[in-house]
Amino acid sequence: MNTPKWEVVIGLETHTQLKTQSKIFSGSSVAFGAPPNAQASAVDIALPGVLPVLNREAVVCAIKFGLAIGGKIAPRSIFARKNYFYPDLPKGYQISQFETPVVSGGGLLIKVGAGETANEKFVNLTRAHLEEDAGKSLHEDFHGKTGIDLNRAGTPLLEIVSEPDMRSSAEAVAYAKALHTLVQWIGICDGNMQEGSFRCDANVSVRPLGQKEFGTRREIKNLNSFRFMQQAIDFEVQWQINEIEEGRAIQQATVLFDSDTGETRAMRSKEDAHDYRYFPDPDLLPLEITPAWIAEVGASLPELPEAMKARFESDYGLSTYDAATLTASRDMAAYFMETLNAAGHENAKLCANWVMGEVAAHLNKDGLEITAVPLAPTLLAGIICRIADNTISNKMAREVFDALWVGDGKDADAVIAARGLTQVTDSSAIESVIDEVLATNAKSVEEFRAGKEKAFNALVGQAMKATKGKADPQQVNDLLRKKLGA
Repeated sequence: MNTPKWEVVIGLETHTQLKTQSKIFSGSSVAFGAPPNAQASAVDIALPGVLPVLNREAVVCAIKFGLAIGGKIAPRSIFARKNYFYPDLPKGYQISQFETPVVSGGGLLIKVGAGETANEKFVNLTRAHLEEDAGKSLHEDFHGKTGIDLNRAGTPLLEIVSEPDMRSSAEAVAYAKALHTLVQWIGICDGNMQEGSFRCDANVSVRPLGQKEFGTRREIKNLNSFRFMQQAIDFEVQWQINEIEEGRAIQQATVLFDSDTGETRAMRSKEDAHDYRYFPDPDLLPLEITPAWIAEVGASLPELPEAMKARFESDYGLSTYDAATLTASRDMAAYFMETLNAAGHENAKLCANWVMGEVAAHLNKDGLEITAVPLAPTLLAGIICRIADNTISNKMAREVFDALWVGDGKDADAVIAARGLTQVTDSSAIESVIDEVLATNAKSVEEFRAGKEKAFNALVGQAMKATKGKADPQQVNDLLRKKLGA
């Protein structure tokens, strides 16, 4: 999409709905799915004489985020009124933060690409500030009219603003995914993009390669899926390049992405900060955050993803890829750790393989999240222990796993006993079977000695068939090669 003549410049603004029970300046519920305007209080609809009261838990969420990204938490910050007119903004202004945000600086390490070939990049953050959400305009089922739902009005948001450090849609998506993981990991957002809990605006511009000055940016609003984000940015980049190459200047604007057509379209000219006439909100005192409060919140933070990845590699000998996969979500990491603690740390690689393999595959097949996994970590650990002590083979283990996944059996040992799945490891018994296989498959023996490796696999298959799949495959391989003088 990007030609060598042009460089893409992208910055993201992310509206993260904070995981609080009530709104940022009122006691109204923030539960999703209520009937329109059922959760709009006098404060939310701006009746005369009402006063906002700051939700302490929203501030705690902001502090957690600031600590997690290594940012600076302001000891004193103020709330401002951002003035603009829109039907779903009953006050005529939005309470936000402007000159002094609660968090400034910090950044996020991202990985662009998949697997072992992924590239790392550090994306710097400009700021993260607290603000309230607006209401919502409803255009359906109103016979050509528009309805206003103020349930969202006053919902607590942390707006997270990145520096324009990203140079492709792939980098933008990688950053958004990493941020999405982090805010869920530290428990400040549920991350539900379909319900609007995590929404991104992408500021996109292009400039000739080597030019230091930024080009004119256009802001793509309300991207609520990573796939749409990539499509929207790619289309916008090519559109801007075409405009410039055809001699037309880019006009600063706010645009929307149409997922049906795959195109962006201008919604309105883009405002600058002075257009909003920010001024300090006279109804709210300055927000003061003491070092003691920061320390208290810091003590409640879980181990962060990057630290956990490093620990998985150093303590358990896992590969960088395995560690990254297992820490893709806090729930996945917790499931792995519970399995590992039950199976023993010496079985770390086996635990990783089964969590990333069979567990992930079955979750995907059944359309389940890891939080709804029907197989307890202790049950998976039981299977892994029986693989490790050679009681069952990997093939048998999958049969045990399938049974326990659907609740057919108390634990691994019970399923193994009920189905007679104990692996044969007696060398003399396996050797006897191999002698018989060699005697009855002379042609395959000749073909192997003539250099045909497939013939060896056929002999292994015959030996496994003779033991009804109960022989240790590695023992069969080793003894068979020994017998054949290989």
